Amino acid sequence: MLAPERDTPDVEVVRRARGRTARRRSLVVGGLAVALLLAFGARVLLGDYTVTIPDFLRILTGTEIPGASYIVMESKLPRAVLAVLVGVAFGVAGGIFQTTLRNPLASPDIIGINLGASAAAVVAIVLLDLQGVPVSVAAVAGAIGIAVLVRVAAGPGAGYRLVLVGIGVASALQAVIQYVFTRADEYDAQLVLRWLTGSVSSADWPTIRVLVLLLALLLPAVALLARSLRATELGDEAAAGLGITPRRTDLLLMLAVLLGAVGVAAAGPIAFVSFLAAPIARALNRGRTTLVGAGLAGGLIVVAGDYVADYLLADINFPVGVVTGALGAPFLLWLLARGRTGRRVA
Repeated sequence: MLAPERDTPDVEVVRRARGRTARRRSLVVGGLAVALLLAFGARVLLGDYTVTIPDFLRILTGTEIPGASYIVMESKLPRAVLAVLVGVAFGVAGGIFQTTLRNPLASPDIIGINLGASAAAVVAIVLLDLQGVPVSVAAVAGAIGIAVLVRVAAGPGAGYRLVLVGIGVASALQAVIQYVFTRADEYDAQLVLRWLTGSVSSADWPTIRVLVLLLALLLPAVALLARSLRATELGDEAAAGLGITPRRTDLLLMLAVLLGAVGVAAAGPIAFVSFLAAPIARALNRGRTTLVGAGLAGGLIVVAGDYVADYLLADINFPVGVVTGALGAPFLLWLLARGRTGRRVA
């Protein structure tokens, strides 16, 4: 009988390295999940009206507690749930863009996709006098239209050209939004401001149900196609050699566009969440991108940012987009100054 072959030293080294990578990824995902759970609990239980954990559990099981039941079920809980869902959508979208295009600046809010959704929503509100679901539909259509425009204008290969074209289109869209805003009356101006800053203050259960349904369709499709991310970050030629076609990459990017679009449709273009989430998860994971980590980081940013925006100053409630914008702008400047990029994917 032949003795079983032993692994060579090189194979053992690779196996150990993969094991360390998997453990690190699990720790990062687990740590972000715990942090998100804690932030979610603080957003629901603390604030101007505090709720104990036993009372919260009783409310969830249907027990009516005067005052507390309404505040939790109609204000605090839907707001926190919407913040998590929107944050996950933005975080995963940003991770796909930055990894696929191998550029830390390539996120939906930087290259104009979120602004496309905002511009379409503002036009629908001010010029077409629409409200509710039609405005959300217009926002999704605007994001998809701008994404197609930027991709076609960037030409084959995309890369940095897509980012540069996107920044140029974003500038034009900003001008459109400013012009339309000057045509808005006092009532429409308040609605328009929501689409310019991003907020989860108007969260309701019908919106949450629709968003859950859309994410239930989009996220599994992303998980199926995301297996090619390791290859695409090696470069177009290497990816092609491994059987990853440009059509597959474009399909993954379109799913990211849809994730960003439904997030904007639900809560407006919350600034820099897509831009911040993936680098945070990548830094914790030692330079390796994890879309699950990016989604959890995005949810954490929005939930924590909404809590800070609501209670940072007494008697003043900021939209969450103000807080995330204040965090994202310095990070963008730092990133440009350092010229940092992430190259590894796991």
